[in-house]
Amino acid sequence: MAKKETEPVSSEVVRQDDVAPDNAINGKKSFFTPKRVETIVAILLGVTTLLSAWASWIGHLHGGLQSINFTESNNAASHGTAVYSLSMQMFLADMISWNTVKDYYYDLDLAKLDGDQAKIDLIEEKIKKFEMENASDILIEGVKWMKENGEDNPFNMPDITEKYFSTAQETIEKSQYLLDEGKRDNTKGDSYMLVTVIYSLTLFLLGIVGTFKSMPNRIAVLLIAVVCLVFAFIYMCTIPLPTGFSKMNFFDFNG
Repeated sequence: MAKKETEPVSSEVVRQDDVAPDNAINGKKSFFTPKRVETIVAILLGVTTLLSAWASWIGHLHGGLQSINFTESNNAASHGTAVYSLSMQMFLADMISWNTVKDYYYDLDLAKLDGDQAKIDLIEEKIKKFEMENASDILIEGVKWMKENGEDNPFNMPDITEKYFSTAQETIEKSQYLLDEGKRDNTKGDSYMLVTVIYSLTLFLLGIVGTFKSMPNRIAVLLIAVVCLVFAFIYMCTIPLPTGFSKMNFFDFNG
């Protein structure tokens, strides 16, 4: 009785790369072939890495400016408080000085009524010397204004009180400005950190594209990654760069 010959079974394994895409089976050519998807992912990985590094760097620059502005604001506030105290002391000292000078002017008026020229010259010299030694420039300016306008008190001059505290006010305003700048730098730095997080999410999505066997799934994840990348880039472009930022400053080797 003749034995039937058995045909050898092929042991070849079909690789995933050799499987034609779904559209190819249906007779349609697809742009997204496995090779092209790998190339696109590689390019996007490089671009996203560079953008993520840029966002992280600019965010750290904002953080540095925030610390500088907060420190300078604190120093300016301390200096402004000290200047305000000195201005208050000067204001009170001028008030006391004016009370003394007012008595001299009263004596001067009596001497003028008596017609005693020697006494008039003596009192005028005393007033002049006292003002030079004790009165501030602001009080002297007020006395001049008082004489020119027929007033009896130099502190009636408009804005004379503000003149005493103008320097302190400017210093305190500078402190507040630096504080606001520091807050803005903090907000900008946080925004760049958010951009960095989105770039990290993009890198994660690009990294898992190859784990999907189905081409439609690969394309879906790839498109989500592209959307994240575009959104992060547009958002990053809307965030201002640090104040005074210039790339050429980092290549200045002259100190």
